[in-house]
Amino acid sequence: MKFTNGNWLTKEDYEIHYGRQVHDVIKGENELTIFVPCKTINHRGDTLDGPLLTIRISSPMENVFRIQAWHFKGGKEKYPNFDINHKDSALEIFQNDHKWELFSGRSKLRIPIDDMFRIDFFDQDKKLTFSDSKGLAWIKGPNQTTYMRGQLNIGVGEYFYGLGERFTPFVKNGQVVDSWNKDGGTSTEQAYKNVPFYLSNKGYGVFVNHPEHVAFEMGSEIVSKNQFSVNGEVLDYFFINGPTPKEVLERYTDLTGKPAIPPSWSFGLWLTTSFTTEYSEETVNHFVDGMIERDIPLSVFHFDCFWMKDMEWCNFEWDEQNFPDPEGMIKRLKEKGLKICVWINPYIAQKSKLFDEGARKGFLLKRPNGDVWQWDLWQAGQGVVDFTNPDACEWYADKLRILLDMGVDSFKTDFGERIPTDVVYWDGSDPNRMHNYYAYKYNQVVFDVLKEKKGEEEAVVFARSSTAGGQKFPVHWGGDCNATYESMAESLRGGLSLSLSGFGYWSHDIGGFENTATPDLFKRWLAFGLLSSHSRLHGSSSYRVPWLFDDEAVDVTRYFAQLKNTLMPYLMNLAVENNKTGIPIMRAMLLEFPYDPTCSQLELQYMLGNSLLVAPIFNEEGMANYYLPEGQWTNYLTGKVVSGGKWFTEHHDYKSVPLFVKENTLIPIGHNKERPDYNYSKGVTFHLYQLQNFTKVTSVVRDDSRKVVGSISIEREGDQLLVDVDMPTSYSLILADYTKIIETSSGDWFQEEKGVIIKPDPSDDHFVISI
Repeated sequence: MKFTNGNWLTKEDYEIHYGRQVHDVIKGENELTIFVPCKTINHRGDTLDGPLLTIRISSPMENVFRIQAWHFKGGKEKYPNFDINHKDSALEIFQNDHKWELFSGRSKLRIPIDDMFRIDFFDQDKKLTFSDSKGLAWIKGPNQTTYMRGQLNIGVGEYFYGLGERFTPFVKNGQVVDSWNKDGGTSTEQAYKNVPFYLSNKGYGVFVNHPEHVAFEMGSEIVSKNQFSVNGEVLDYFFINGPTPKEVLERYTDLTGKPAIPPSWSFGLWLTTSFTTEYSEETVNHFVDGMIERDIPLSVFHFDCFWMKDMEWCNFEWDEQNFPDPEGMIKRLKEKGLKICVWINPYIAQKSKLFDEGARKGFLLKRPNGDVWQWDLWQAGQGVVDFTNPDACEWYADKLRILLDMGVDSFKTDFGERIPTDVVYWDGSDPNRMHNYYAYKYNQVVFDVLKEKKGEEEAVVFARSSTAGGQKFPVHWGGDCNATYESMAESLRGGLSLSLSGFGYWSHDIGGFENTATPDLFKRWLAFGLLSSHSRLHGSSSYRVPWLFDDEAVDVTRYFAQLKNTLMPYLMNLAVENNKTGIPIMRAMLLEFPYDPTCSQLELQYMLGNSLLVAPIFNEEGMANYYLPEGQWTNYLTGKVVSGGKWFTEHHDYKSVPLFVKENTLIPIGHNKERPDYNYSKGVTFHLYQLQNFTKVTSVVRDDSRKVVGSISIEREGDQLLVDVDMPTSYSLILADYTKIIETSSGDWFQEEKGVIIKPDPSDDHFVISI
């Protein structure tokens, strides 16, 4: 929200009260409280009248500072609040040379005493940003409205990212961002997943600890300032130092929660009925059998909205006319090796038999006069489940338990964005604070039921709405995109922004949701979709089985689906890493290459983990335009090695895409093309790429329970590769960049087109290869 009129004037009907100078300081055991009048104090008389800002600085964990600022502290506490984790922090506080300095890990915060009030933020002695004398303010607006505002300086060449799944340009500089969940599709500034956290390429992040509406001005009001404001009398934010972007994300997810590890089957290809299409068990079998007959690996079948009777969403009961034997149908589908997902939402239509029960028991949101809140948008007369009521949560969960007992494995948790604010919650939650947070509560209820019934390692949702902390309940997809190249690109921007907001997994509707893609677009989107963390074929008014596009689409689907299944040993290692560190699977280029200035603005390519670079193709001509950072890169599909540090332009057919492996990579590749869930240690092949001299690389491999059961490390010393192995079963090693070897002290070897394959004796735990 903007409060000024140019550089000198304030908007009409607004008064801005800045913190002018430090008047008093109280040092606590693990915090510093500062009292900052909003006017200059020259004598005792100046202490009378006028606002005073109370600022508390603490550190919930190393390298994280929390800044809380109040105008009036006496307001009634509002909730909900984000679920914040705290660790023991060794905060050190010193006063010297007319300044206060606070140390947390390698991070420093400095506040001058005798000068105008300001806060400087450092990584060791390197200044990252600052909040100047106008950086904290209480603002009085029209009709007795009040606001608290924070500002931080934007350095030259500094870029910002994140703020949730945003489909606007990837770099957020110059944008106005309202953190308020809306159902606006992927082609607008609205977002399904708003997260009040942004990341700087200078290696720090800012998390505004307010679940309600937060207005961000990312250099869009004062061009040298990032600004964030909230209604009311208090502002609470965390400053998170890295000093690398990866370390910022690790600490941010330490605060707000690490993503769970999705089950391995969820990484395979999902196929849906689509939305408004006609379908029955016969249609579903036609789709599934068609995929099987064409040797296209399929992992999950999803039933979209009309598995329930129309105008009754949600009643959680199968439409008997189209599905007379749902339990038998699910059993028959599972015998074909599939997992089953069904669509749900948090609304109860008036025609649903559950509406009267929910209204009678107080399980639906109410208006202030006690009436059930209802409207006709989406479902006629729908109410909204009140997830602040534990009994309502259990009531909702019971409906899901029945479906899980039938054999359902997962739920697509759709909607949850258009949550009203003219309502009363069971627990007294503030409706404005609940608007975004509702998505967190909704997905938490569903995810917890899945953990209860299926086990922690089997729990996964397919969610559209979310907010800070929602990354704990994967997976999320990008919402309603169009069948255009432009929408494909905006989807990628949204996914990369979400991944820099703490979310580890992300998917999108391959080919676009609205309208029907051309065969050309569908085949290009297949490569992108099947090289994303999760992959789904879904649409609105038409089916998304590949043979409806053309015969070549069948081949392309099979090719990339099989390719992804063989990458599962690599992807599962990334998933476990994400659970420990919060580093996402799909990564913006700047995350892996923070010191390459070109990577700071790239939004049309990404890293799949730390080793694979993917550059989707966004045009009918099949031309790829991509950038490779410095180093040696190997084309994963052809084996060709190129030097990076420059741009490339080249043509690709439909079964090709720029897919490159970074140098010094040892990647485990699985033997199973047909499914994503298998024992990754059996028949695994380790591929070694461009190992530089005096460099050591290590890779682990897991069984089907995610447990590490084997490892291999390789170190290069001149013309020798020193190999240490701990593998329970036979394996292969491919030296992808070599066409010959001189000698190996163990095992057989032979040459193939892309390099040398060595099949060592599993009993040998150490051997040497001369190259």
